[in-house]
Amino acid sequence: MATDGAPPRWDRKMQQRLAHGEAAALGELYDRFASLVHTLAHRVLEDEAAADRVTREVFGHVWEHPGDFDPKEGSLRSWIAGLTHRQAVERLRQSQSEGAATPEEIEEKVRAASAAARADYIVTSMPAPLRAALDLAYLRRLDYRGAAAQLGVTEDEARRRLRLGLQLLSTAHRGPRVVAPPAHGGAL
Repeated sequence: MATDGAPPRWDRKMQQRLAHGEAAALGELYDRFASLVHTLAHRVLEDEAAADRVTREVFGHVWEHPGDFDPKEGSLRSWIAGLTHRQAVERLRQSQSEGAATPEEIEEKVRAASAAARADYIVTSMPAPLRAALDLAYLRRLDYRGAAAQLGVTEDEARRRLRLGLQLLSTAHRGPRVVAPPAHGGAL
């Protein structure tokens, strides 16, 4: 991982290719990130057709505005995931406001979808050894001993990977902190 804050070389090249209108670059970008975009959108919207529309909109935006990506803010993958999340949440709010849902119900659904999208992103972004340990433990229901045997690592290493993976996942449910206003009549 670069320590100087420079974006990965692939990200810089891809942005340059998109800026020059290279259609093949968009195809490569789509091949690399379409699954991530569609999964995040579907997680928020719970609707296949709406997730397809968001996927098209996200890649359309990337094609039309490659300069919006700022490598100083993070990776191209993170930028695309952020675009997806914002677009999906906006579409969710629009669809919910057209129905009979209250503003509180809409916001609760947005919060839940945001946490789920963050969890998906965290899992897809975590190092492969952590992801493999979590996969064995939760999808295949193996304990740390079984995971260690499958991964060919010590039990201590399997526990460490599981603990770190769970710590990363726990951050998905921490939404923005809301600070309560001071009580009326209290001293500041």
